[in-house]
Amino acid sequence: MKQIAAAAFKARCLRLMDEVNVGREPLLVTKKGRPVVRIVPAGEPEHDVFGCLAGRLEIVGDILGPAADPSDWNALS
Repeated sequence: MKQIAAAAFKARCLRLMDEVNVGREPLLVTKKGRPVVRIVPAGEPEHDVFGCLAGRLEIVGDILGPAADPSDWNALS
């Protein structure tokens, strides 16, 4: 893990954040030689199961009615 002094981090903050994001390597910011904060890349957004196919499917026909005519079922008689 790379280390950098707080004053140097302050001067190059935005560029260092971009480097952490691209290189996926954490950065430790120190103050007077002691660790103060760790800059880590943000995790990838989690994919939610609900709504993941929104806009990709088209519903055709009656989705609430029975799949077959009830008179075709032998179990009902």
